[in-house]
Amino acid sequence: MRFALKIAFPYRWFYLYGICMLLSIPVFAQKSDSVKISIKPKPKVVSRVPVIKGSVQPYRPNNISFNVSGPSLPASLTKPGNKILTVLKLYPNPVSEQLNLNLRLEKEAILSVKITDLLGNEIVSLMNEKTAAGEQTKTFTIPHKLNAGMYFVRIVAGGDPKVLKISVL
Repeated sequence: MRFALKIAFPYRWFYLYGICMLLSIPVFAQKSDSVKISIKPKPKVVSRVPVIKGSVQPYRPNNISFNVSGPSLPASLTKPGNKILTVLKLYPNPVSEQLNLNLRLEKEAILSVKITDLLGNEIVSLMNEKTAAGEQTKTFTIPHKLNAGMYFVRIVAGGDPKVLKISVL
């Protein structure tokens, strides 16, 4: 029992000290009379979806007809899904000296291969000649006037354009 009193005795002082500290806090934490507490009401939640009140008829013009006069495209080019050119592969990329182009033409057409810069300005024309139908591999030598950087290869066959990006080392 003496042992229990010895242990409990220091804790009594600790609790007494803690109670005194708690009683003294409100004295130092009081606010002055000049500060008033104001409670603001919660703001009204506004819907983010605008609601249109009223009935407005949408405008629909009557009897619209378009009469376009002038040159028209041939029927072979206006058919949907009329694909003359298919680029199978453009390698190596990045390019240092030689560029290989593997492509397929559905019919004989004039094939044009040009290198343009990022703004679309033509830098060099690699090919512009009539080419037979079928799968072909063309090899081009990159001119030394091309600086290192990004370029586009524009391939056009029979009005069907393809543009591919290359980087030159």
